[in-house]
Amino acid sequence: MTETYRRSGDDSQAHPPQPPYLPGVVLSEQTHEQPRYEQPQQEQAQHEQHPQHGTPKKKRLRGPAGLITAVAIAAAAVGGGTAYAFQEFTGSATASSSTSTTVVPSSKKGTVSGVAEAVSPSIVEVNATLGSGSSTGSGVIITGDGEIVTNNHVVSGASSVKVSTSDGKTYTADVVGTDAKKDLALIKLKNASGLKAATLGDSEGVKVGDDVVAIGSPEGLTGTVTSGIVSALQRDVTVSTDEGQQQQQGGSGGSGEWPFEFGGQEFNGNTGSSKTTYKAIQTDASLNPGNSGGALIDMNGNIIGINSAMYSSASDSSTSSSSNGSVGLGFAIPINTVKADLDTLRAGGTDS
Repeated sequence: MTETYRRSGDDSQAHPPQPPYLPGVVLSEQTHEQPRYEQPQQEQAQHEQHPQHGTPKKKRLRGPAGLITAVAIAAAAVGGGTAYAFQEFTGSATASSSTSTTVVPSSKKGTVSGVAEAVSPSIVEVNATLGSGSSTGSGVIITGDGEIVTNNHVVSGASSVKVSTSDGKTYTADVVGTDAKKDLALIKLKNASGLKAATLGDSEGVKVGDDVVAIGSPEGLTGTVTSGIVSALQRDVTVSTDEGQQQQQGGSGGSGEWPFEFGGQEFNGNTGSSKTTYKAIQTDASLNPGNSGGALIDMNGNIIGINSAMYSSASDSSTSSSSNGSVGLGFAIPINTVKADLDTLRAGGTDS
């Protein structure tokens, strides 16, 4: 039997409650008809056996509700691809797969401006006071109460740390834990709440040629946005783990570049005798001093890496930073490496 729904505003006492509907029967739209009972199941079966008015027509669900229902059923049957289509139809921010969340509004999906608008509130500028000067870098908010991921070389050996958010507020921060082997650090803002945490993506799904956006504070210019592509994966990048070496390279305003090795060659200064190697995402998005610790982001607004090193054409670290700009060779720590290290960082980090 078919249940007939009453329109909003109808007198509920004018018509008695309807009997339970039969499983599998699709409701029909009624716009000007009065609610009525369908035949009881037994009578309907007899009618089907001895039709008097020809073959009954099948009823179809009409209108937008019917289309959404049909798409939803198809999504349940075939999975991610149709689920994405359902998201686009309804405009909802539903994940298109189990590993990727769409942070960017559907009206700006796939645009650099959309990514920047959605993610910039989760990126901060980090200023560390060191024994031999200062260091400026960037960081990514991962909790609403102020946990921030950045590079170890940005805050290692810092006597104090200050953080500026995208809305202009300034906080002091404590260094919770550092991991020199992965060039990662976790800091925590004091008396912070209600911050917008970034969405951490899945770097295993990143492919060469994917469009990406980088957000950070190059040369202390807070909230700078650049874009490019993923130009290579699994690059072996070697960086210094020596605190003194880091302080020597980190000048005021982020003018010193972080020294690293690739392919047996040293870039941006001597890496020293104490060093570590990690697998990095390579990008041609412009990175400059101060981008360290900032975000590399996919076009859905998910963080896929923490920017950590850049090649500079000038090998003399004493040269003014203005002549050592990006030449399209930047490197980021994959976000899956970061996620795997969070518990260690929250526990104080490790140097092993």
